[in-house]
Amino acid sequence: MQHTRRRIRRPVALAATAALLLTVLASASTTLPGPAPASAGPVAAAPDTTRLGPCRIATTLGVQMSEGLPTAPGYARSTGAVRALTLMVDFPDARGEGTAMSRFREFFPQTSDWFRVSSYGRLQYRAETPITDWLRMPRPFSSYGIERGAPYEPGYRSFVEDIVKAADPKVDFSAYDLVNVLVTPNAGPSALDTVLSVTFSGNDDAPYADGVPLANTSFVYSRQDDGSGTYAQTGYRVLPHENGHVFGLPDLYTADGGGTVGHWDIMSEDWGANNDLLGWHKWKLGWLDNDQIRCASVTGTSEHLLTPLAVAGGPKLVFVPLSDTTGYAVEVRTREGNDEAVCEPGVLVYRVESDVDTGHGPVTVADSDRTSGGCTRRPNVHAELSDAPFRPGETFTDRTNGIRIGVVDEDAAGNFRIRVSRD
Repeated sequence: MQHTRRRIRRPVALAATAALLLTVLASASTTLPGPAPASAGPVAAAPDTTRLGPCRIATTLGVQMSEGLPTAPGYARSTGAVRALTLMVDFPDARGEGTAMSRFREFFPQTSDWFRVSSYGRLQYRAETPITDWLRMPRPFSSYGIERGAPYEPGYRSFVEDIVKAADPKVDFSAYDLVNVLVTPNAGPSALDTVLSVTFSGNDDAPYADGVPLANTSFVYSRQDDGSGTYAQTGYRVLPHENGHVFGLPDLYTADGGGTVGHWDIMSEDWGANNDLLGWHKWKLGWLDNDQIRCASVTGTSEHLLTPLAVAGGPKLVFVPLSDTTGYAVEVRTREGNDEAVCEPGVLVYRVESDVDTGHGPVTVADSDRTSGGCTRRPNVHAELSDAPFRPGETFTDRTNGIRIGVVDEDAAGNFRIRVSRD
């Protein structure tokens, strides 16, 4: 039986001008902020205006965390050695239970390993703890009024300023690419009731420390423990999700939950079983090279061989542009690497829209077998989309746009040949 629970979804504070409000995505309601410039760390290499140009759908100005390429500077870089300042914080009214380093070990080395595997070794994530004890705040947790608020609204701004004052004697904030604040789990509500974990990213209105803005900072509260006994193996995954925002990735869940993308990207579902990022996101982050992308932009029929996304090397993604802001991405997903929950390997087809805000469905996975109920009963995996991939002999069709994406065959090595037809 599929395990279910009530959950209020996590918001993310986005690239902002001063006084930009945070998008609040909850189980019951959605509050929209004003427009914000989208920006991101170093993404897919320099534009190829001939071969790949039509497939590099454009970043849409005013859209929060646009899925377009290329994205502008402002977020943390996502390749090479990335230094993550990691602070464990407690309060007079919520003292840390156990040692601060035991809290750190709830997330590391798993988070670093997750990024190493997902990036094919291109991101060397270095979590550093210049302060190994609990960083005690001068005020009770309750006094900050931390709820779902806007980026660096008065309560959060005061909280961060107190963190800086407490840490500054031992920390040079300017030496780091991003900041993680791991709050003692007994501060605030259980994650089973309300997920307070949040990221403020690309935020020019952030407080400063050592001459730099704390513009890319993730806060983790409580524990994502569903009682299934898997927390030690899977509870860390909230942090790769939050750090996905500091690298410029949007939330793929919506106010209705994970029914748009399911468990095919950690920016959609980060509870329970491990899962990877979509190939589009790996290209966006600079983890896939341009020569691993195939652009099916011309009228007619073309065939393409794709290797599994989890395996380094080889062609990984076919993109079928529909406009300068929309298109279909095609990739092969198998139960390898970070994708432990895959129960139906095959060809995943999904629509990417660069003019849709984070949390409002910028990506939509096509389900090859609608209303099947899916092929998994694992906790915290959206069951209906678990068997979404297409198998040999099956075809995805978009009649409105005259697009057909068919799976021709699979070879002994698990590579798939697909055929794209455009009217």
